[in-house]
Amino acid sequence: MMNKMARGIGNTEYRRYSFFTVSPLRRFAGLLNSKAEGFTLLEILVTLALLGIAITVILQLFSSNLRALSVSKDYVSAAIRAEAKMREILEDTDLTEKSWSEVTDEGYRFDAAITETLQERTENLQVRMLEIALTVQWSEGLKTKFLTLKTLKVVLKRI
Repeated sequence: MMNKMARGIGNTEYRRYSFFTVSPLRRFAGLLNSKAEGFTLLEILVTLALLGIAITVILQLFSSNLRALSVSKDYVSAAIRAEAKMREILEDTDLTEKSWSEVTDEGYRFDAAITETLQERTENLQVRMLEIALTVQWSEGLKTKFLTLKTLKVVLKRI
């Protein structure tokens, strides 16, 4: 019995550390040859390809949204300027039929036209109906963009 203990057979301490009896290189080689669960190289490549496609689609959506925001910013800015110009025209108490153009320092061009409309309906009345058309043009790169506002105003006839 003593002889077995000396050699380590039956020794619990030896059993506890028995994995040291096999060299780490042999254990690694055993793992490679075993039926261990894992992913194959093909599965990893397919996953990476799908992930790459998904990320590309998401980034394209973000870039198209950024372009749309930029375009809408230009249109909103032009609409604000056109509305301010339209209010300026409508505040004029002495409106007559005319048209004119002007260019601002910011690069916006305003084309305004005031014409009398619905004359057959207002000929027996003491008012005239004026149609005001205001077009704002601006350049964005090589493209020229525009926005048109139209409204009607009733004014007293001059006698």
